[in-house]
Amino acid sequence: MNSANDARIEIEDALSTPPAEAVPRAVRTRRTLLPWIVAAITTLVFAPIAILHIREKPTAEPPEMRLEITTPSTSAPLEFALSPDGRYIVFVASGDGPQRLWLRALDKTEAQPIAGTEGANYPFWSPDSRSIAYTAAGKLKRIDIAGGPPQTLANTSAPRGGAWGADGTILFTASLGPLSRVAASGDDPVTVTRLDPPRQGQHVFPQFLPDGRHFLFYVVGTPEGSGIYLGSLDGGEPKRLAAANSTGAYLAPGMIAFVRQTALIAQRLDLNRGELVGDPVRLADPVSSSEVGVTGFSSFSISADGRVAYRSGVGWMAQLKWHDRTGKAVSVVGQPDSSLLQYPALLPDGTHVAVNRTIQNNLDIWQIDLVRDRMTRFTFDPGVDIVPIWSPDGMRIVFSSTRKGPFNLYVKSASGASAEELLFETPKNTYAQDWSGNGQFLLYSDTDPKTGRDLWALPMSGTDRKPIEIVKTPFEELNGQFSPDMRWVAYETNESGRFEIVVQPFPVPTRKWPVSTGGGIQPRWRADGKELYFVAPEGKLMAASITAAGATFSTGTPVPLFPVGLVPGFGANNQQYAVSRDGRFLINQLVETSTTAPITLLLNWKPKP
Repeated sequence: MNSANDARIEIEDALSTPPAEAVPRAVRTRRTLLPWIVAAITTLVFAPIAILHIREKPTAEPPEMRLEITTPSTSAPLEFALSPDGRYIVFVASGDGPQRLWLRALDKTEAQPIAGTEGANYPFWSPDSRSIAYTAAGKLKRIDIAGGPPQTLANTSAPRGGAWGADGTILFTASLGPLSRVAASGDDPVTVTRLDPPRQGQHVFPQFLPDGRHFLFYVVGTPEGSGIYLGSLDGGEPKRLAAANSTGAYLAPGMIAFVRQTALIAQRLDLNRGELVGDPVRLADPVSSSEVGVTGFSSFSISADGRVAYRSGVGWMAQLKWHDRTGKAVSVVGQPDSSLLQYPALLPDGTHVAVNRTIQNNLDIWQIDLVRDRMTRFTFDPGVDIVPIWSPDGMRIVFSSTRKGPFNLYVKSASGASAEELLFETPKNTYAQDWSGNGQFLLYSDTDPKTGRDLWALPMSGTDRKPIEIVKTPFEELNGQFSPDMRWVAYETNESGRFEIVVQPFPVPTRKWPVSTGGGIQPRWRADGKELYFVAPEGKLMAASITAAGATFSTGTPVPLFPVGLVPGFGANNQQYAVSRDGRFLINQLVETSTTAPITLLLNWKPKP
């Protein structure tokens, strides 16, 4: 056979030969050769294909890519989450309306606000990527992305993120303390973790591992106690994995991602040993971490297929500005500040203001001399120091600190000449709110696992220093303010389903009177006590006239003064503005020229060999 054509003829001849009892020898020879002929043709036909296959190059790995996702304006730029299937991203933004959730499908170019999620914070996804859980107005809620109203699952006095497991278990913070669990259908929360004071003050921002039983969370506490921990729904003592500036999240295959200093890094997890092993590798730098008063949070999110979203900047700058009653800006304090300026507390004589600033991920208190336009650092401890309150004579400053685990109250000479002293210690987190004009009482809030945030008055003189209960209910009460004559306390409560401003007598709370009618936060008294200010949901500063005589109290209809443009407030939720004795307003405002940095989407990341 000289060719494939000859072989074809031989086969045809063999197949066309009729059967017979006596087969000629030549025919027998042809039939004997038939298997060899078929094998030869098969080799000739498929050999070129095999050669081509051998010459094919291996499939190339898709290249690493970084894309930018632009969002509407937001005062909570770190709060976003990729869906587990990698198809969606949800984020908190305001745009031209109230703060709420926005949803964008990654195969689309536009994001849309989710109706019914006004006031939302810290979104996280269900495992099937069909629902989003979030916190708003002291409630843990869920909403389906296909539509429908939100469903309330549980109360929370301290929103610090959450995680949704494959079996329908949701981990979250019911109060500032240990983590709790609740069914995705809603139920009474059950505590999952246990604090280890004084090393640990809070457990926050949980993240499930793929097995649905183990989870990561961040511990706020002393330097040796804080960091990323590994816990389990099956019990057992959680194990510290690493010191870090944020909680961790699973990154396939087998790695944990977290922020250390300014870099987003990943390190392999040995789950059996409960340890991080090998050298960390860097995914991005810089990456934002920590919102004001919220330790352990960071601006990154990871989908189940390994997509990574992160933000490289907080996206806003703040500046203290003086305004008159018409809203006219009459002067500014210092330069625009990118160090998460928060919680301005004005010295009664108006010459100094104490604030919170974050430098190198450390929250401390600073003083600003308004006469000399000079800023100096006031606290230096590696713990979190927040929410300064001046004494009426301006000689001391009270603040909250985690240097012993939970947020406790400390006091320090305003001159800085002496070390701070522990003023009040309790297992609960406590935050100073106001110091009475006669110096006798310090108003503070604490967080109770059952009742949420409550208000108390701490005697500052005499031998009996037992706290006086101001208001303790199943609802949230915070941002308390003494009236100038010490006969009333104004505060905000969500008893009606949204935060409103109310006033009650002090020290005996016989009843309370509503002040706001359409929502309100952050009350402040006028120096003569004849007016009460607060911030309405649409961001306007409101004023309500006050008439009080004996045991009677009445308030006029609140009137709007001007839009305030406050920076976001978290944690202790103290006021972001102060009122001077001459009626001017010192307001911590977003700088108009600040922009929200885009979210970066990292695709096809692989650790470099």
